[in-house]
Amino acid sequence: MNAASALRLILLAAIWGASFLFMRVSVPALGPVIPAVGRIVIGAVFLALVAVLLARTRLKREHWRHYAVLGLFNTAIPFLLYGLAARSLTASMMSILNATAPIWGALVAAVWLGVKPTLKSAFGLLLGIVGVTVLVGLDAAISKPGTGWAIVAVLGATLCYATASSYSKRHAADVPPFAAAHGSMWASSLAILPLLAWQPAPVVPTPLAVLAVLALGVFCTGVAYLLYFRLVQDIGPASALTVTFLIPVFGVLWGVLLLGETVGHNTLAGAALVLLGTALATGFDPRRLWRK
Repeated sequence: MNAASALRLILLAAIWGASFLFMRVSVPALGPVIPAVGRIVIGAVFLALVAVLLARTRLKREHWRHYAVLGLFNTAIPFLLYGLAARSLTASMMSILNATAPIWGALVAAVWLGVKPTLKSAFGLLLGIVGVTVLVGLDAAISKPGTGWAIVAVLGATLCYATASSYSKRHAADVPPFAAAHGSMWASSLAILPLLAWQPAPVVPTPLAVLAVLALGVFCTGVAYLLYFRLVQDIGPASALTVTFLIPVFGVLWGVLLLGETVGHNTLAGAALVLLGTALATGFDPRRLWRK
């Protein structure tokens, strides 16, 4: 990995880590639905503008099922679940729980794709489960009403990411990455827009909440997708996925610096176990970062 790719990787982790900060700012003011819808629609418009600039505006009709599946499982459902979780969980905890996606990925791949886990991968899965238990089981916030369901929501979101990943490995050979991102964003927009009808009550958006939703759409969705797919092109998908290990670092950092969140010993211990379990479950080898 050259210096430019390393910088893009760190920038991507910082942006995706900030998404949990922006959700914690926007959801209390707007509810869980509006930030999710706003993020997706703004991201779709942003990618459409980029597609025009890159002359990649054509989305093939025969791929609509692929766009729909990715739109639901990689965007619409996870973003809505994170919105529900952001009412109760800190940005720090959400960012750490987000790192369970590759652990789910190994489990889904074993069940769906028949990829048998090695002994090391199985131990990583177990270690990740222990890490989540330490993270949430020893946190004082777990006793607050709704926190348990919020944790389930985040784990459900990461399970959706894992499902989308296995689906892509099995069905996405003929769909270019940018087209998949662009098409799935519009598919997720169509899927989630009707939920605005179930917005429980009118809201009065604050300027800070509006800015947070704009940041979610433009930076944490549109720009982040461009950075991610550039990394996939430059250093390969396996190395690009190492961003998973950096997102919690920035998620915790932004939560502590900008939201005044506190990080206890259980948070650090749980995060370490989750990340170590993720590394083992996915067969992560830091040496491969420098092979391309």
